[in-house]
Amino acid sequence: MMVKWRALSMVFAAATLGAVAIETTADAKDSALSTSGLPVPRYVSLKSDHVNVRAGPTKDNDVAWVYTKAGLPVEITAEFENWRRIRDSEGAEGWVYHSLLSGRRTAVVTMKAKDDFAPLYDRADVQGNVVARLQAGVVTQVKRCAAGWCHVMGDGFDGWIEQQRLWGVYADEKVN
Repeated sequence: MMVKWRALSMVFAAATLGAVAIETTADAKDSALSTSGLPVPRYVSLKSDHVNVRAGPTKDNDVAWVYTKAGLPVEITAEFENWRRIRDSEGAEGWVYHSLLSGRRTAVVTMKAKDDFAPLYDRADVQGNVVARLQAGVVTQVKRCAAGWCHVMGDGFDGWIEQQRLWGVYADEKVN
């Protein structure tokens, strides 16, 4: 059903805008500039504790669900005027008004098994001291990423985590 909706929304956007291209590739290195002048796809975070996600890119579309936690990372996969199609860490997609998003980088800890914990180190090295163990689903602030490691912070933790353990940064992406 989601694939059908996505195809219909792209047809709607193409018919309405004509010259505006909507790119949905997942590789940030190959991204194109969009109506905002920023690359698509890209990661951002939710600015507010109340973000309506709509079925389409206008206020006339029904609210599909509501996010109730500021700071959650989402990936912008398309733009239509002032609307952004987003995808969350669980794969859910919908449209959000641009002013409800922030350029502040956050990420979610991901693990193969939900019961596993990701080690957080005192330096960008598996030989470093483990300063914390983060459970899958923990939201972190991303301070910087380079060479496969990210410096992250959160409520009661600060350290380095392997970049592959995060949803909210692309593989090998450098974040300053």
